[in-house]
Amino acid sequence: MMDDANDGFISDVAFTDAVKRAQRARGSRDMFQKRVEKRDWPDKISSDFAGFIAERDSFYLATASADGQPYIQHRGGPAGFLKVLDEKTLGFADYSGNRQYVSIGNLAENDRAHIFLMDYMHQKRVKVWGRLRAVEDDPDLVERLMPTGYQARPERAFLFTVTAWDVNCPQHIPRKFDMDLVKLQFDKMEAEIESLKAEVERLSRETRSDL
Repeated sequence: MMDDANDGFISDVAFTDAVKRAQRARGSRDMFQKRVEKRDWPDKISSDFAGFIAERDSFYLATASADGQPYIQHRGGPAGFLKVLDEKTLGFADYSGNRQYVSIGNLAENDRAHIFLMDYMHQKRVKVWGRLRAVEDDPDLVERLMPTGYQARPERAFLFTVTAWDVNCPQHIPRKFDMDLVKLQFDKMEAEIESLKAEVERLSRETRSDL
C-alpha cells in the first residue's frame, strides 16, 4: 500500500490523508497526483483571479467550531465588496445583521475558513482555503473595505489569508443571469422596438402621401 503521508503540495490542504485514501479506493488518486505534480494549486491571488473577485456581488463563507461543527453563511454587497488587499489577503467589511455571531464565535476557537465564489452566468466557481480573522476597532481599515455609498452599517473588518484556491469544472452549475443585466438588455431591446415602430409609421405616412 502506498504511503498516505503529506506530499508537500499546496493542494494537500484539501487532499488530506483520508481524502487520498478515499481517492485511491475509488480509482482517482493517480489522476489527481499526476495533475498536482504537473501543476499544483496556486496559493497567491493572480491578476485573473483578482478580476473575477472584483465582479462578484456575493460569496459563501464557511467556518467551523473547535469540534468541527460547520457553518456556511452568505455574504453579499455591491460588486467588488470582497477586496484584494495583496496577493495573499482578501478583506471585507462585516455588516450589522441578525446578531447570531456564529462565524465570530467559530473564529475565536478555529481560524480555518473557506470562501466559495460562484459565477452563475458564466458557470464558474472558485474555492478558496485560508485563515480568517476579525479585526475590531480599526475604523480606517473598515472605511477602506466599505463599498462607497453602500447603505449598510459596518461592525468590523474581516481579513482572509489565502492558503490555496482552485477552479471547479462547470458541470451541473445552473446558468442564471443578474436581474439588473437582464433589465438593461430588455430596456435596450424595448427602445429598439419603439424606434423601429416609429420608423415603420414614418414610412407608412410617406407612402400614403405619395398615393
